[in-house]
Amino acid sequence: MNAPWRPTTREPFIGFVCDEATAETIRTIAGELGWAPEKVNKGGLRNAVQSLSVSSSPQILFVDLSESGDPLNDINALAEVCEPGTVVIAAGQVNDVRLYRDLVASGIQDYLLKPLSPDLLREAFATAQALLNAPKPVDAGVERPHCGIAVIGTRGGVGASSVSASLAWLLSEKHSRTTALLDLDVHFGTAALALDLEPGRGLTDAIENPSRIDGLFIERAMVRATERLAILSAEAPINAPLISDGSAFYQLQEEMRAAFECTITDLPRAMLVNHPHLMSEVQVAVVVTELTLAAARDTIRVLAWLKQNAPQAQPFVVANKVHANGLVEISRKDFENSIERKADLLIPFDQKLAAQAAKVGKPFVEAGKGSKTIAPLPAFAAQLLAVTDGEDAAPAKGKGGKKDKGDGGKSGGSLLGGLMSRKSKDA
Repeated sequence: MNAPWRPTTREPFIGFVCDEATAETIRTIAGELGWAPEKVNKGGLRNAVQSLSVSSSPQILFVDLSESGDPLNDINALAEVCEPGTVVIAAGQVNDVRLYRDLVASGIQDYLLKPLSPDLLREAFATAQALLNAPKPVDAGVERPHCGIAVIGTRGGVGASSVSASLAWLLSEKHSRTTALLDLDVHFGTAALALDLEPGRGLTDAIENPSRIDGLFIERAMVRATERLAILSAEAPINAPLISDGSAFYQLQEEMRAAFECTITDLPRAMLVNHPHLMSEVQVAVVVTELTLAAARDTIRVLAWLKQNAPQAQPFVVANKVHANGLVEISRKDFENSIERKADLLIPFDQKLAAQAAKVGKPFVEAGKGSKTIAPLPAFAAQLLAVTDGEDAAPAKGKGGKKDKGDGGKSGGSLLGGLMSRKSKDA
């Protein structure tokens, strides 16, 4: 919880409950832990919000949600008045795993089912105390620029979302960077699905109410996948469009830059047309494509757009789902000739790994440890970090070191040659 901090002496524990049986159970355990039993108050969550709006928050707060008609919104109201560092434990009568996940994503430490078990209550309080007493991370004093990466699929189905999730996991787990994964496909995004999470309403709330976006909103809205990785995704209803001028998306990026060391934006290609300003602070653009004629055309167009509209973003081309034994629509050589540069990374097609990753709800790089399919991805993630950290890690340039010149008959076919000649016109 993270309301504005007020420098006041804080109680170790306060509870707000709805019934006498719950109050007696908590008073007994509180006495065992050396806390004042009289700090257990009647009134539940509503009384908690009213009391904490005018007084200091405790270190550990217990709230009873039994009388709440909308627990998730009420917890969000509680977050507005709680100070940073308050550990919140909630209890209620609704046995629903989705509610549990949403409440934990909103910032509470635990949700207990009533009637309360004394042993579970002791365990919850012990966990809260351990969290409060845990050593805080030491700032090593290393100042690094924020790592801003946009992943753009040239066509639907090329696997840009899978690449986004894998890169986010690698940066957070292998490079120990706090990482935000922002999935801007608000109706059909799959970032949460890829990590076996419920997306929540954070992204749709941001679009509907951009004025609410701040650091506290980011803390509440983002769904934590691991200790260092959090995502903001959506499954917005498809019966009505979400109208946005793009300001909400830009504000989200701004707040994420302040809250995380890395931001990976899964950026649908239509966003380049409708909201080009989303690329203004991005350092690296990962263009995910496949070895087909249509994808070659769209790769040319996206690269030309990036050069014109986001010159600060260093492009990398990832050819995904590359079939073995030459079973591709166009060869790698012809593809690279047509886009006038080498592909920086080729990811083999692996249906078995894709099915396994989907089944267990993990990104490719986590589900396929030891697989040759994902072997190049860790080095690729390190290369992207080197660029954002200001180190020398340039991607492959145009064929023969030359850029922006056609390759005529060397493109392997008249259609490909035609694509090259149209490159400058389709930016």
